[in-house]
Amino acid sequence: QAQLVESGGGLVQAGGSLRLSCAASGRPVSSFRMGWFRQAAGKEREFVAAFAWTGGSTAYADSVKGRFTISRDNAKNTVYLQMNNLKPEDTAVYYCAAALRLGLLTTPDTYNYWGQGTQVTVSS
Repeated sequence: QAQLVESGGGLVQAGGSLRLSCAASGRPVSSFRMGWFRQAAGKEREFVAAFAWTGGSTAYADSVKGRFTISRDNAKNTVYLQMNNLKPEDTAVYYCAAALRLGLLTTPDTYNYWGQGTQVTVSS
């Protein structure tokens, strides 16, 4: 079992930055493939970024590539999502997720555990 708790969301102007945190308990984050997803109002949950496996390889959605960075601090058992140059279309609830099984990193069904989400609102 694992529990994930996101924090760091908020209201920011376009062009600004936020850093989301995902604190894990129950298992080390290094034992999972960790990912971030987001869901805007009225839309399906979509992939944002992930670690490909327990190593350092990462993957990003085209819409955030070059602006967002996923990172991990194993000592703090926490995964981060640094978001720079935010745009109004980045407005969504952001979710942290952890996967123990194989599968496409971009697919929500691959992930075993989810956080409760944190709201990010970008004003124009």
